[in-house]
Amino acid sequence: MQGLQIVNLELPDLALAYGLVLLAAGLARLRHNGQEWKILWASLRMVVQLLAMGYLLHFVFAIKSPLPVLAILLVMGGFSLQVMGGHVKQKMPHFYRVVSCAIFIGCGGATFLFCSVIVGNTPWWDPRYLIPMAGMIIGNSMNGASLAAERLCSEMSGRREEMEAALCLGASSRQAAEAALGQAFRAALMTNVNNMAAMGVVMLPGMMTGQILAGIEPVVAVRYQIAIMCAITGSVSVTSYLILILGYRHYFSDAHQLKMGEA
Repeated sequence: MQGLQIVNLELPDLALAYGLVLLAAGLARLRHNGQEWKILWASLRMVVQLLAMGYLLHFVFAIKSPLPVLAILLVMGGFSLQVMGGHVKQKMPHFYRVVSCAIFIGCGGATFLFCSVIVGNTPWWDPRYLIPMAGMIIGNSMNGASLAAERLCSEMSGRREEMEAALCLGASSRQAAEAALGQAFRAALMTNVNNMAAMGVVMLPGMMTGQILAGIEPVVAVRYQIAIMCAITGSVSVTSYLILILGYRHYFSDAHQLKMGEA
C-alpha cells in the first residue's frame, strides 16, 4: 500500500468528535439518571491521560533503555489496580494484595509470551510493541478481574448458608466454595467470550482497524488481531482464576470454617 497517507486530525476535528460525548451527556441529563457528570469527567480524564501518554511515548521511543519502559508498565499496572478499587463496590479481604498478584502474573505472563515469543521483539523491551500490547492486555484483564472480584464477594455472601451446610457435612473450604467460584469465573469470562464471538462480523476491533488505516495489509492486520485476542483471553482467564483461587481462601479459617463477617 505505497503512497497511502494518514489523515491528520486537527483540533477542530477532535472538537467535533467530542461533540458526541456532549451528546451522550445531554441524553443522560435528559433522562435524569445522574450520569452526565460522570461521562464528562471520564471523557476529560481520557483526553488528558491520552495526550500525556502520547508525549511520554514520544520521549520514551527516543531513549534506548528498558528502564523507562518498565516504569511505564508499573504505572499502568498500578493505575489499573486503583481504577478497579474505585469501581468494585464489594471488596474481598486483602483485595489489593490478591488483585495485584493476579495482574502481575496473568497480564505479565501473557504480555511476555506475546511480545517475546509470538512476535519475537528485538530487543524484548521495544516500547513500540511492548507498551501498546501491555495496555490492551491489562485493560481487558482489568474488566474481567473486576467482574471476578465483585462476583466472588456476591456469591460468597449469597451462598453463606449453603457453604456452612456443606462444611458441616465434612466438605473442605474449596469444595464448599466450588459453586461460587464457578459462577464468578463464568461472569469474568463472559465479556471476552462475547467479544470474540462478535469480532469480524458485528465489530472490527481497534487494533486491526488502526493497522489497516496505517497501511498494513488487511490479512496481516487480521493475524495480529487474532494473536492479541488469544493473548487477552489467556490473560483474562489466568488473572481472574488467580483472583478467585487466592481470594476465596481469605473467607475461611485454617480449620475450614467461614470467618464471621467476611461472607
